[in-house]
Amino acid sequence: MLLLLSMPAALAQVEVAVWHAYRGEERAVLESLLEQWSAQQDDVRAVPLAIPYEGFASKLEAAAPRGNGPDLFIAAHERIGSWQATGLIHPWPQGEDLSDLHPTTVEAMRWQDGLYGLPLSAKGLALFRRTDLLAEAPADTDELVALLPGLSGDRRYGLAWVHTDAYFHAPWMHGWGGGVFAEGRVRLDSPETAASMAWVYDLQQRGLLPEEPTSALVTELFNQGRAAMIISGPWFLGEIGADVPFAISPLPRVSATGQPAAPYLTVEGAFVSGFAAHPEPARELARFLASPEAATRRAIEGRQAVASLRAGQDPRVAQDPVLGPFVALIDGARPMPNRPEMQATWEPMARALRRVMRGALEPEAALAAAQQEYEITARPPPPEANPVPYLVLVGAFVLGTLGWLGRQAWTWREEIRAQRFAYTWVAPAALSMLALVVLPFTVGATVSLFSHTDGTFTFVGLANFLDILLARDWELTSPLSFWFTLVITVLWTVSNLALHVGIGLALAMLLREPWLKLRGVYRVLLIVPWAVPNYITALIWKGMFHRQFGAINGMLEWLGIAPISWFSQFSTAFAANLVTNTWLGFPFMMVVTLGALQSIPRELEQAAEVDGASAWQRFRHVTLPLLAPALLPAVILGSVWTFNMFNIIYLVSGGEPDGSTEILISEAYRWAFTRGHQYGYASAYAVLIFLVLLGYSRLMNRLAGQKVL
Repeated sequence: MLLLLSMPAALAQVEVAVWHAYRGEERAVLESLLEQWSAQQDDVRAVPLAIPYEGFASKLEAAAPRGNGPDLFIAAHERIGSWQATGLIHPWPQGEDLSDLHPTTVEAMRWQDGLYGLPLSAKGLALFRRTDLLAEAPADTDELVALLPGLSGDRRYGLAWVHTDAYFHAPWMHGWGGGVFAEGRVRLDSPETAASMAWVYDLQQRGLLPEEPTSALVTELFNQGRAAMIISGPWFLGEIGADVPFAISPLPRVSATGQPAAPYLTVEGAFVSGFAAHPEPARELARFLASPEAATRRAIEGRQAVASLRAGQDPRVAQDPVLGPFVALIDGARPMPNRPEMQATWEPMARALRRVMRGALEPEAALAAAQQEYEITARPPPPEANPVPYLVLVGAFVLGTLGWLGRQAWTWREEIRAQRFAYTWVAPAALSMLALVVLPFTVGATVSLFSHTDGTFTFVGLANFLDILLARDWELTSPLSFWFTLVITVLWTVSNLALHVGIGLALAMLLREPWLKLRGVYRVLLIVPWAVPNYITALIWKGMFHRQFGAINGMLEWLGIAPISWFSQFSTAFAANLVTNTWLGFPFMMVVTLGALQSIPRELEQAAEVDGASAWQRFRHVTLPLLAPALLPAVILGSVWTFNMFNIIYLVSGGEPDGSTEILISEAYRWAFTRGHQYGYASAYAVLIFLVLLGYSRLMNRLAGQKVL
């Protein structure tokens, strides 16, 4: 009876779903605060769900409109513009008391004169310095440049940061008076931005900054005492060695302009979903999380630079050697622009930085190219097309297919009836293929007929295919052209296959010889490159190709050869990718060949030898023809894998220089995720990749004289 009486109360309890991407201390204090708030409510309970940061935005945008998303979510403010356009965030009521929240963080939550969330915390870049190497931080860039020569030399640097990354360059861009937007539009090619790039390039040329910097390299230099100062954000705190003495300071003022080097400020706020089932309790929960009491706990226990002014003035926060500087950083930072156009500026700006830092272009020319690339990638979508003709064609195709299948079933009805049990056993596999392959492919192919803008899909017919195939946006010789990328992809596939088959075949022939000792050990060792996950191998080889600290250049220097900047020109960048993928691919061909060699009688080769055939003639006329039936399917499968080998391109060369080493699959990825989420354009790329591989496999099947795929 007690259970039955308690059931209505339990059923009446409202659950407020809260999504976040916090980990560690931040997650622990958030979940504790949610439990505290739930305990204070009579019939409302907060239910948290941690989503991996990398997939947070995509999961939110996919789930919320379909009623599967949160009531309240905690995220960075950068997507407010696009989220507002799709109705993903609910506007905040007018008249909210915001006096306790830092004005800079509140401004970040605004879009078109409306408030769309309550700021909770902020993150930005600061200057970390080793106090055992530098007692005081420089106040301006003149003082900084004067300090660097005395702290640099013999692969030691006074200052290090990822200066080829647009986000990390933003403080200097702002300090020189530049920016991404001017007069309400994107303006990447301002003289002030060019001046900031020229200053950084001069420091690198003088040997005061490491070349080809990565976050891992910067961390290693700082922890090993080979970098006195680095520029990073609060996430770097978890990477500092336990025995490293350090302090945090604001970035120095730019002496040439007198302006502060203002980093971008990323504000994490509490947003009520536009599709929330319980918006009012979610709004009350957001107010609780932004309150001074909750903010103080988030600061002290979660180590967050909170937006609450009262919490930031608490002595336990203000006097904290880590929290204090990051809270003070909010005053001089600039909120990241939350306009939708911002997402499409990162790639061209980063490309311009890399061009300047490797000496390929002057800053003005590099930024002019970046502006042109942005304008093309952010071009208006194709005009809307009439879907009726396409629907008629699809309907005719479906009816024709059903009619053909019906005719075939009628023709073979007796045999189908006789083999009905066999079809029953095959049905689960057929249904699985339909659900896992056919339907996703059909959806992807359908998306290629649409244009995606701010969460809205517009039917454009074949416009995406025509833009790609007719090279309407790029010259044929541009690295961003489909035809240029197709040529590189074919060259990449052919080169890899030649090396995979050649090396694998040679090693297999050697390992089958009975006179070779420890053959089993060699076989195991040679399979290891294939057994290790390819992304781990790619990262290892990426480090080995580093200009200053890579093992390969270290060996070249030991031999008296000048080190090579592997990713500064096409030939060496392509070679770096090729070497990495060859290391990954030859074991597969070796294993296939070894297996096939076991079925070839040695007597055939011995008979040919008795007849006077040389070793090459025996291999050419006896062994190779007998290997072909097993080797040809492996070659076709390996070529398809290599054609779509995304990880190596993305992780080793990253498409450098200037996208010239991209392949079709990596270009499709960039159109989908780094160039304004142009999903229709990316899907058209994917369909074209499928058609190319389909044609290739059919050609190989015909050449083989049998159906391999």
